[in-house]
Amino acid sequence: MKQRHYHTDDARWQAVENRDANADEQFVFGVITTGIFCRPSCRARHPLRQNIRFFQDIHAAQAAGFRPCKRCQPDKAPLHQQRVERIRRACELMDAREETITLEALAQEMAMSPYHFHRLFKSVTGLTPRAWQTARRHQRLRDALTQGEAVTPAYYQAGFGSGSSYYRDADSALGMTAKQYRSGGKQLSLRYAVVDCHVGRCLVAQSARGICAILLGDDDATLIAELSALFPHAERHLAQNDFSDILEKVIACIHAPDTRLDLPLDFQGTLFQQQVWEALRTIPAGETVSYQMLAAKVGKPNAVRAVASACGANRLAIIVPCHRVIRHDGKLSGYRWGVARKAALLQHEAKKET
Repeated sequence: MKQRHYHTDDARWQAVENRDANADEQFVFGVITTGIFCRPSCRARHPLRQNIRFFQDIHAAQAAGFRPCKRCQPDKAPLHQQRVERIRRACELMDAREETITLEALAQEMAMSPYHFHRLFKSVTGLTPRAWQTARRHQRLRDALTQGEAVTPAYYQAGFGSGSSYYRDADSALGMTAKQYRSGGKQLSLRYAVVDCHVGRCLVAQSARGICAILLGDDDATLIAELSALFPHAERHLAQNDFSDILEKVIACIHAPDTRLDLPLDFQGTLFQQQVWEALRTIPAGETVSYQMLAAKVGKPNAVRAVASACGANRLAIIVPCHRVIRHDGKLSGYRWGVARKAALLQHEAKKET
């Protein structure tokens, strides 16, 4: 997004009239008749132009004898930063406890209604509070197993409760049993097939838990080698005829990307990667966002490179539409399966929308 400038009083007044939130960090304005100063985006009724004075910052306004507006609170952090900070504190609270915290308890801690807290949390993180806690618990389990922790202690350290269901829940988090994960994915069994699609060849792989890879390429050998690199210790089998229904559904979604794939998905990643992937799946077909916009969408506006890495780690082409992320100047950037293929996908989606 192009940076706006507010160097002249006319430009500043225009920002005040438009309640331009982009100007909030650029200047404040004081109202002579009331003695208060406000952000440009303040929702209060506009004063007359001749009663306004502009100041570079809140310190200059206070030095001139103006006091902060109680409505827009220009002496405090911007509203969006206050919201992000509130969600950050909620995440710290959830991360410090092994047991799942209810939505009602979290909302009470943050002094918000459950409805507004749930909506704010999802808008900042891309996940619901319950999904965030589940993903964080999954990440702790992966970390413990990767560091060599025995399976049962790793379950408890990650925050999985006791009972017959916690093994099943943990297995779902890993995409395999904990013993398989700890040994590098050995004994994991995949079946796959390669088929034509409108952007070349497409490899679809399925584990016992769902579709674990959708890869794009120009030839079968390259795609099979990519699958081997992604799952180096797994047993890989060429699918038989009973796989045809799955292939048809995947290819149908590739051809009509505005539809959701009606098949279970088996994709694992870090908590941050899952946030990015969930955010990607909210981008409608025919639309694009920049990496900066995507980073802001997951509540990490400064993590542009990490967002790009999460896009590159995506194994489910088109179903998790990382091709809809472009540079801030509108140009196409790198794509795991080639920039030319990315351009073809976007062109195909643009035609579908017209």
